[in-house]
Amino acid sequence: MKRISTIISIMLVVASCGNAQKESKTQEKEENSMETQKILSNKAKAAAVLTSLETGDQTAIGYINPQKYIQHNLTVADGLEGFGAVMQNASEGGFKAKVVRSFEDGDYTFSHTIYDFFGPKVGFDIFRFEDGKIVEHWDNLAVLTPPNPSNRTQTDGSTELSDINKTEDNKAVVTDFINTVLVQGGFDKMANYFDRENYLQHNSMIADGLSGLGTALEEMAKNGVTMVYEKNHIVLGEGNFVLAVSEGQFGGEHTSFYDLFRLENGKIVEHWDIFEAILPEAEHKNTYGKFNF
Repeated sequence: MKRISTIISIMLVVASCGNAQKESKTQEKEENSMETQKILSNKAKAAAVLTSLETGDQTAIGYINPQKYIQHNLTVADGLEGFGAVMQNASEGGFKAKVVRSFEDGDYTFSHTIYDFFGPKVGFDIFRFEDGKIVEHWDNLAVLTPPNPSNRTQTDGSTELSDINKTEDNKAVVTDFINTVLVQGGFDKMANYFDRENYLQHNSMIADGLSGLGTALEEMAKNGVTMVYEKNHIVLGEGNFVLAVSEGQFGGEHTSFYDLFRLENGKIVEHWDIFEAILPEAEHKNTYGKFNF
């Protein structure tokens, strides 16, 4: 009898140790998950939120502050309620979202994404964070188009981030270019900002190089199409990538211009853009405006 009691006692100890190990592993997994959420970068959170349009990942929705979510897409109502209403109106196949590039600058992130969002589109999204949560959103969307005269699409090209130590210098170059050339009309100074013919262009209508840009501007002038940058609202950057958000007129319409640049050695070497006509105020579904950074 004593031997049987001893065996039972040993079995209970072994079982207890096994349960303790399982509980320890479960706790370790939970702690690791919490630690991962703590160290996840804001740009990774932004990319996760955009991708959740396709996957429905509820974890990503948790990166949005439910008490404060300011919306600047003029077709969407404010707050998480507006976001939810868009999701409910998805077509039978749902939305698609592929983030091509994602960067961050202080409390802001900016992403370049291919969508199937009420039709194939390309977009830039900007999020502002407070205490690790998204509290504000801006975007510019356009319809996907065929490759341009140099066979480049609206989203292909370099994605490699570099020159983090040159972020502020690169932002200064782009800020000066936008204000001097595009806002003030100093087109005679344009060559100062580019690596001339080693300039890759992703605008749907324009070929590579400064010569391609010059040809496109001439054609626009011949056809009476005007493009006027009136004001730059914000310039965001990380390393060799810089996004400028501006306001103006295109073809006589009030327009939002988002221009993404890649720089090397202080010169612009690659460019992506999206122009979006700004809705009349009577059609706005929120009161925050297209800009207001």
